[in-house]
Amino acid sequence: MKPKSQRLILVILGVASLTASALFALSGLKENIVFFLSPTEIAQKHPGNTRIRIGGLVKEGSIVHGEGEELRFVVTDGAHDVPVLYRGVAPSLFREGQGVVAEGALEGETFHAARILAKHDENYMPPEVVKALKASGQWKP
Repeated sequence: MKPKSQRLILVILGVASLTASALFALSGLKENIVFFLSPTEIAQKHPGNTRIRIGGLVKEGSIVHGEGEELRFVVTDGAHDVPVLYRGVAPSLFREGQGVVAEGALEGETFHAARILAKHDENYMPPEVVKALKASGQWKP
């Protein structure tokens, strides 16, 4: 084999291995991508069984403790409400009127949360929630 053809084969193999590595990395990232939506965006898009994060305020008077660790509440952005079902222990900062981000999937009209995110003090609100509340006219700094 001539040196030029050997180099060409090595270059082709290198490009093929880089392409395969990139495809594996992208397929792994695709499974871990989670989109953030407000209740208004959910009402407009109906994202189905896609894993998403929903953010807004916990609606006043909506928290209902069920059997065991079942917790039902409503997330609102002022324009639309989304009922949420969560099985687990709620974070200590979780309460009515406070910002919340829940991760899970929409099944029918109810959002089934796998996780409730509340890792900051009571004054913190995720930027996505602030943006959604400002868009709906419900933002109160």
